[in-house]
Amino acid sequence: MNDFRVALGLLTIFPVRYDTLHISARALAWYPLVGLLVGIILTAAQFSLRLVLPDLIVAVFIVALWTILTGGLHLDGFADACDALFAATTRERRLEILRDVHLGTFGAAGLVLLLMLKATTLASATTLAPIFLAPILGRWAIVFAATFPLARREGMAATFIAGLTRREIFIATLFTAIIAELGGWLGFAAFSVGIATTWVIAQLALNRLGGLTGDIYGMICESVEVGVLLVGALKIF
Repeated sequence: MNDFRVALGLLTIFPVRYDTLHISARALAWYPLVGLLVGIILTAAQFSLRLVLPDLIVAVFIVALWTILTGGLHLDGFADACDALFAATTRERRLEILRDVHLGTFGAAGLVLLLMLKATTLASATTLAPIFLAPILGRWAIVFAATFPLARREGMAATFIAGLTRREIFIATLFTAIIAELGGWLGFAAFSVGIATTWVIAQLALNRLGGLTGDIYGMICESVEVGVLLVGALKIF
């Protein structure tokens, strides 16, 4: 169970203990399950708050809770990735920007737009399915992203995906596909958006950085979550 505790400790603020000497890519198989736990909490909170508050106010509270539960881990990566990927500079300078702790213009603008999209799409959703599916697919997307080359051999991303095999990818994908199927056409569309979003961002990172990094994983997770919420806001579902 150390692998599950690693996944839970890394992706949430839950105070779990795990053996830091035995961290391996096996933990990635548990990422969608951690997303499921986050999704259950957010879904329950949204359902309860909607009984007493307007949808938009509820959405803001849910986004805040979402950020707290995950420790803002992927939001930080999203902002750093925006600064690096969209700056007009060299590949070497982009990699340096990813290590910079300061927030740049692209990072700030991207973060604001991301949070606005999360809140407005949550407020527009007519069902609870999007908020339930988004954390699951967002964390599965990290597993998918881990199959692409890394931009550098050191760092957190390299540590956590070292030794990744088809077994972890298969388990994570099968679990996510089963959950998505329960959502019917919305689940199928959300899964498709997750695949497409991950692939597009991965290609952008390969082109501009030479590979992916932990911050790019964060951008992919957040972008897939927003993509799922956007699917849920479509009037055709």
